[in-house]
Amino acid sequence: MVGFKATDVPPTATVKFLGAGTAACIADLITFPLDTAKVRLQIQGESQGPVRATASAQYRGVLGTILTMVRTEGPRSLYNGLVAGLQRQMSFASVRIGLYDSVKQFYTKGSEHASIGSRLLAGSTTGALAVAVAQPTDVVKVRFQAQARAGGGRRYQSTIDAYKTIAREEGFQGLWKGTSPNVARNAIVNCAELVTYDLIKDALLKANLMTDDLPCHFTSAFGAGFCTTVIASPVDVVKTRYMNSALGQYSSAGHCALTMLQKEGPRAFYKGFMPSFLRLGSWNVVMFVTYEQLKRALMAACTSQEAPF
Repeated sequence: MVGFKATDVPPTATVKFLGAGTAACIADLITFPLDTAKVRLQIQGESQGPVRATASAQYRGVLGTILTMVRTEGPRSLYNGLVAGLQRQMSFASVRIGLYDSVKQFYTKGSEHASIGSRLLAGSTTGALAVAVAQPTDVVKVRFQAQARAGGGRRYQSTIDAYKTIAREEGFQGLWKGTSPNVARNAIVNCAELVTYDLIKDALLKANLMTDDLPCHFTSAFGAGFCTTVIASPVDVVKTRYMNSALGQYSSAGHCALTMLQKEGPRAFYKGFMPSFLRLGSWNVVMFVTYEQLKRALMAACTSQEAPF
């Protein structure tokens, strides 16, 4: 057994809720530069046609994007929006990941056997619910990641300034911009991520290929990250473009997607795929491994406190 040993008592809903938020924050701290590179690649060329966008591309590839940002804006630019990102994960991941097992048990009426349908339904529910809680933090995070420090004034000076400015200039609804594509994205992401992780882990354990420890969690998380990127990339690009757009640029998320298709072609929906995969793959590995260990550590701590001397 590698890492903390599983306890006889299953983790409580509170342990899962707190553990998921904390694990997601740790994963964000490690993988945030990849997420920022993904956003820059996704919004690149949105005001141009496919030919001009290719010819004048400022960022080329994951490493090229990161190096260009460091050279032109400084290393700190890679962590633009980190505060909002951590706020988002603490509220967002706590709901969509921390409550997944509880909602799954609700749909299966306490049965130990959960069908794929029940898992998909649970993933969709917690994913959509998380957006309802954390959407403003996601809008601010994307805006910060998209703004360049070089060549002109910055849109926002701080996280608080971003919340105030968006509310003042775009109204309260500005903080909830892109809710529809984000609900769609996170329902898809949650299903692909959590259900795939669940299924891969169950399959490995049932086939006795691995035991319930770090290698198993690592393999399951990596597989979940790849599947999620393939399925969710188109919705993710539309969400990023729409959230970052100026007031009135797009009338809806559907209009944003149609404009992308007409001006840049179908490949635009997979812009930033490599950083998305690198980010989601590494994020999933760090988050799920940390989450599994945190659940065991927290339950071991609770058990030791309750045990008589």
